[in-house]
Amino acid sequence: QVRERLKKQVAEMKEKYPGFSPGLAILQVGNRDDSNLYINMKLKAAAEIGIIANHIKLPNTATEADVLKCIASLNIDPAVHGFIVQLPLDSDKPINTEKITNAVAPEKDIDGLSSINAGKLSRGDLGDCFIPCTPKGCMELIRQTGIQVAGKRAVVIGRSKIVGAPMHDLLLWNNATVTTCHSKTSTLAEEVGKADILVVAAGKAEMVKGEWIKPGAIVIDCGINHVPDATKASGKRVVGDVAYSAAKEKASYITPVPGGVGPMTVAMLMQSTVESAQRFVEKFQPGKWNIQYNQLSPKTPVPSDIEISQSCIPKPIDQVAKEVGLFPDEVELYGHTKAKVHLSALKRLKNHPDGKYVVVTGITPTPLGEGKSTTTVGLVQALGAHLQQNVFACVRQPSQGPTFGIKGGAAGGGYCQVVPMDEFNLHLTGDIHAITAANNLVAAAIDARMFHELTQTDQALYNRLVPSVNGVRKFSDIQIRRLEKLGINKTDPMALTKEEVNLFVRLDIDPSTITWQRVLDTNDRFLRKITIGQSLTEKGFSRMAQFDITVSSEIMAVLALSDGLDDMKKRLGRMVVASSKKGQPVTADDLGVTGALAVLMKDAIKPNLMQTLEGTPVFVHAGPFANIAHGNSSVLADKIALKLVGKDGFVVTEAGFGADIGMEKFFNIKCRYSGLRPHVVVLVATVRALKMHGGGPAVTAGVPLPKEYMEENLQLLSEGCSNLNKQIQNAQMFGVPVVVAVNAFKTDTKAELDLVVQLAKEAGAFDAVECTHWAEGGKGALALAQAVQRASQTPSNFRFLYDVELPIIDKIRLIARQIYGASDVELLPEAEEKVALYTKQGFGNLPICMAKTHLSLSHDPQQKGAPTGFVLPIRDIRASVGAGFLYPLVGTMSTMPGLPTRPCFYDIDLDPVSGEVKGLF
Repeated sequence: QVRERLKKQVAEMKEKYPGFSPGLAILQVGNRDDSNLYINMKLKAAAEIGIIANHIKLPNTATEADVLKCIASLNIDPAVHGFIVQLPLDSDKPINTEKITNAVAPEKDIDGLSSINAGKLSRGDLGDCFIPCTPKGCMELIRQTGIQVAGKRAVVIGRSKIVGAPMHDLLLWNNATVTTCHSKTSTLAEEVGKADILVVAAGKAEMVKGEWIKPGAIVIDCGINHVPDATKASGKRVVGDVAYSAAKEKASYITPVPGGVGPMTVAMLMQSTVESAQRFVEKFQPGKWNIQYNQLSPKTPVPSDIEISQSCIPKPIDQVAKEVGLFPDEVELYGHTKAKVHLSALKRLKNHPDGKYVVVTGITPTPLGEGKSTTTVGLVQALGAHLQQNVFACVRQPSQGPTFGIKGGAAGGGYCQVVPMDEFNLHLTGDIHAITAANNLVAAAIDARMFHELTQTDQALYNRLVPSVNGVRKFSDIQIRRLEKLGINKTDPMALTKEEVNLFVRLDIDPSTITWQRVLDTNDRFLRKITIGQSLTEKGFSRMAQFDITVSSEIMAVLALSDGLDDMKKRLGRMVVASSKKGQPVTADDLGVTGALAVLMKDAIKPNLMQTLEGTPVFVHAGPFANIAHGNSSVLADKIALKLVGKDGFVVTEAGFGADIGMEKFFNIKCRYSGLRPHVVVLVATVRALKMHGGGPAVTAGVPLPKEYMEENLQLLSEGCSNLNKQIQNAQMFGVPVVVAVNAFKTDTKAELDLVVQLAKEAGAFDAVECTHWAEGGKGALALAQAVQRASQTPSNFRFLYDVELPIIDKIRLIARQIYGASDVELLPEAEEKVALYTKQGFGNLPICMAKTHLSLSHDPQQKGAPTGFVLPIRDIRASVGAGFLYPLVGTMSTMPGLPTRPCFYDIDLDPVSGEVKGLF
């Protein structure tokens, strides 16, 4: 009956949680015949019920340390919901059995032998512990009689930790009056004669005589003993601790030996495994969070960001991971405040529904920024800590260039920050350093390959590319791919003709077409143009080159758009670094570096887990430029977060720069590749920026704001709302509801804030609200969070702006006209050549990633508001084939920023005593 019931429960569990199965592990040391017999019974029962059982067998030479190491591994294995250590331990080495049983995690100790489970049982916490399987089976047998246990007199013979002692506690907490007898009990027959319920586990053959039994008693015999029997082929037979033939005449119910308690023990082991699995899925059910939030105590005036960050005591990051439903083996700790999350989490959660997807963008900003990151953090703190919604923020990792340059950090600000902000803004877990190493490996491979091709014959190159090892030549996998690309269907290196060898070894790179540059994560204007190859060893093969900042590397964009290791490896291999002299694209795969790049990036692809000041979870992953790349955090972080929050939760991500750039790329590039569909756009606006768009004087970083921005001016503000109106229209063009967040500054008046809210609603926003989260934390974004909740419940008719199969020029024109307000586009000669080249090379069907100033809807940063009727000049077009887009260059820009006269690092220092970072980011 028990097995059939469990079989049904397991089937229902598998139906409810696709891909899930209860898991049992049995750890055995040695090779005892009796242990093997018992284990086989358990494995057979597990298979019959539908439990995935794993038998781990250690040799009898195993040490205590070996056993403990195996237990530690099983404790954190999410596929194992219960496990037992088969006793006795058959080892040649001394092993402390008590230490071993107590090493088993209490929540997986289905044998109930750990001190914690035993203690809970002795205290009567029956619903919060595992009970040893034999007593549990005995209790089930007693219940099956239909006789009420409460008020009955029970006698237990034996006091072992496995049967006697827990049986006593179990009967006691089921309200029986219990007496425990043992080998030193002088009046054993008399005590047995009083028992309404008798449980015997003494280990002595037929020690309890039939005449001792009280008429009508329930007798449970747990003993297994061998006695001589000449009639048996083995010369012995199995008997219990009770003289069965005589006892059954007096007892109302009695268990036989063998065949009574033994099968029930196995059945209870299976039941405990299923119970443990049920507890596991209830506890770790996606979307079912048990999260602790941090309470803020905002000060006035608001202290510096670094002071606020350091005043917060973050939760241990492994606690955050556990709170959001990540398993221990899915989390890789980097200290106490950050961790990497393995992609196995996404695989585990693949059948679960996604939450609501929200993107935060902004109006065309001033050079100071309008607070998108701060609003992103404020919104998730409001949704989580104040509205008790499951919510994740997904943000980009900042470059150290602006951190030490003029912009400063990107952790948010005030009481809306990702913490610790110094760790967030600096090395984090080393992803950007990995990208630097991978990018520069490609750059080195390009120049090395050109050098060797210029200085060696075909045969010499071939001998080095496909060397003879112990007299055998063999192509690597990447070389086989190159042969296939060349149309050479051969796998034997000795079978290539001279012409085929020439094709194989010669990439024949045209130096003037090299688009791949070296990178560094530091602002250094003197590396914008350099000459390489000056050493005498390079034999005069020098050329002009440059350094870009690391986050502008195509590898960063690849990381951000990849949806797994395999996809990332393919994208890395497709990256075009130059063209051959015949106009053919040369890829990283042609250079033979794809595998090495994947190895360098294997940890960087795992999203980084952090938290906000109020304890809500944050994924910090990838940080591509928002001009020559798409300016959004990673697809993988969003996908994992959407699964973790559950169908009613929220994932809030941020798109770089204004809506005309970051949001447009979020929709047309990121969502196109990820397959994800957004529910709400949050558009951040400030009175300051809108006054600038209304004709206010220039706003310059590091320079005090002109008085026009410090005084009320409704006329200037009203005229500047033309930019807000246009950005609302841009978002609506994609079929997604827009909520405007008016990020309030202390210099803003109530009339000004009210006017922006009014005009935003009139322009078609779903809602518009004033936000004070910088000064108040999540509380100051509560109205915004409630508006986002309401907006997420309305239909989202998401659509792309263009079909990627359109010609390149048509896609560019659509973006220019509909998003920027241009009347047309003008392709300069170099851009026209690239259109023809990329179309010929087969890249014409890639999405478009416009590299344009973020300070205007047009190409001219001086044109504010919502200009129209201008012609957008396209001076060049470049390809990020691995990432998967073409990027037209509009106007001029540098991908290696320079340091200002007074960079941020003047204010940054380290306290030599505490080790704390000091100063302002």
